[in-house]
Order: sequence, then structure tokens, then C-alpha cells
Amino acid sequence: MRIALDAMGGDKGLEANIKGAGIALETLPSIKQLYLVGDEEKIKQALNEYSINNERIFIAHASEVVEMHESPAKAIRRKKDSSISVATELVKDGTCEAVVSAGNTGAVVTAATLKLRNLNGIERAGIATAIPNEYGMSYLLDSGANPEAKPQHLIQYAIMGSVYSSYVHGKKNPKIGLMSNGAEEEKGTAFTKEVFGLLKESNLNFIGNIEGHDLFSKEVDVVVCDGFTGNIILKSCEATAKAVAKWVTEEIQKNTLQKIGGALVKPAFKAAMARGSYEEYGGSPLLGINGVCIIAHGGSSSLAIKNAIRVASESITQRINPHIEEEIAKLNFNAPV
Repeated sequence: MRIALDAMGGDKGLEANIKGAGIALETLPSIKQLYLVGDEEKIKQALNEYSINNERIFIAHASEVVEMHESPAKAIRRKKDSSISVATELVKDGTCEAVVSAGNTGAVVTAATLKLRNLNGIERAGIATAIPNEYGMSYLLDSGANPEAKPQHLIQYAIMGSVYSSYVHGKKNPKIGLMSNGAEEEKGTAFTKEVFGLLKESNLNFIGNIEGHDLFSKEVDVVVCDGFTGNIILKSCEATAKAVAKWVTEEIQKNTLQKIGGALVKPAFKAAMARGSYEEYGGSPLLGINGVCIIAHGGSSSLAIKNAIRVASESITQRINPHIEEEIAKLNFNAPV
């Protein structure tokens, strides 16, 4: 197994990526080659600083970095030697089987789409983000790659999400839901109503509309929506979790009795927060491209990077793409030539 890691990506830069790579190699023996992509001298210095010496590490030099604030399309066109571009090229030329990056999400999507292209029958790739719920985990798809989706794109997302949930998480006949503003079939926009009809006629295990509050409480494995809606949901969930954690901490500090109580419940509080932490889930697969691409959170720590690499290894092991193409081929409509 050969994986390329954008060593320059993310808010925490080299430190998180290099340390995460080291942890991944210690815990994932299936990885035979891990390419660290970025400034060669800086990578070597970081490896030395963190005492990481592993014969499975290879370095691919890239002289440029796509910054978080840059326009994705312009950056990929202009910075041809960026770490994101070089890492993706390693998958394109067959050197690696997967690329992992905590860098500019739009740039990662653009690079993967332009360089790797889509799978047969897929019109638009989508990001599948793990959402913890009372029954374990569901996937929100798309969470940001395709903000102006068409109805057939969401059908393809449902199929890809079902395949991913089935093969990576062992779910039998995954339950598919459609994000809408009401559970009833007649609720929603003209767009969601059309998608509802297509899903209802499909051979997928479609359970109907899903409202926002159902994400954490209903037994559903894949929730499909356009990337605009999905990204708002994702960021709202992240912001809410941070706000609640901050409020609880502030209340605990108000008096001695509450501080004592806070100390007693601290382990449970930390465990509850971990259930919803992106660090534990690692990264989100960009499904639908001809290769494996894992998008990690911009604020990823070394633990999150390690888990993003783990997610990449799972997609490679389970041969997700051939299964997706097999299921997509059963559709009546195909991607345009």
C-alpha cells in the first residue's frame, strides 16, 4: 500500500503532518510506502527534530504551497509544483494509491478532479463526512465539493455512500435519507422533491426525508444533499459543539462546588466530546474520483492526520472504486461524455 501525504497542508503544517505520519507507520503495517510531499529540506529537518526514522518514508519535493485563503482553481493552475498538486500527481502516475491532505479543501477537490478525473458514470465527486449519531455513524454526502448539484448527482451520491458504508463499515443494505425541511414526501423544494422521486424508484434502501434534528437521533447510514447545504450543516455542527463545550467549561468555573462536580464528570465529558471529534474520524473521502483522496480537517492534529491516513488505507483495502463503478453502471443515466 502506497500513500501520498501533503506534508505542508493544514493550519498546523509540518509538525502535525510529520508526527501523524510517524504514528500511522507505527500502527498501520499495511502501508509499505508513505510519501511526504513538500519542501524536502524542511521535511528532513522535521523528521530529524521529531526523531522519526522509518525506511517506509519517502520524500517527494514540492516547492510551492497552496494557502488556505487562495482561490482553489487559480492556485492549482498557477502553482503547478504545489504540495497538493505533486501529491495528486503521484496517484495519477501510479506511484501511490491514495492522497491525503489537510490543506485548502477546494484546491484538493480541484486537483483531484482535474488530474485524476471521475469514475465511469460519475458526473460530480462528493465529500462524505462522518456524522456520529445514537446508532454509531452516518455519512453526510456531499459536504462541500459540489454546491450546485443536479438531482442525478444526489442519486450518485446515495449509491457511492451506500457502497462506502457497506464495504468500509460492514453495513448491510445501508439506510439512505434525503436532507429536507420535513419528513413528509411533499415537503422540500422542487429540487429535493425530484430527488425524492428518483430515490424512491431506485433499488436503494431509501427511508425518506431526514430533517436536521434527525442527523444525530435517527438510524440512517447515508444522508444526501447538495454541497452547499451539506457544508452549512457541517460547519454549524462544528460551531455548536465548540460553543456548548465553551459554555459548559465557563459554568463549571463559576464556583467551587461546580468545579468539584466538573472534575468528577471530566472523564465522561471528554469521552462524549471525542465521539464527535473530527480527530477520531480522521478525514473525509472524496468519492467519485479515479483514485483515493482523503480530505482532512484544516485544523488537524497529528492524531487526525494519522486517522486520515487510516481512512485512506481502508478505501484502498476495500477496493471502493470498482464497487462504486459496478453499482453506478446499473443506473439508467450516465455521465456526459
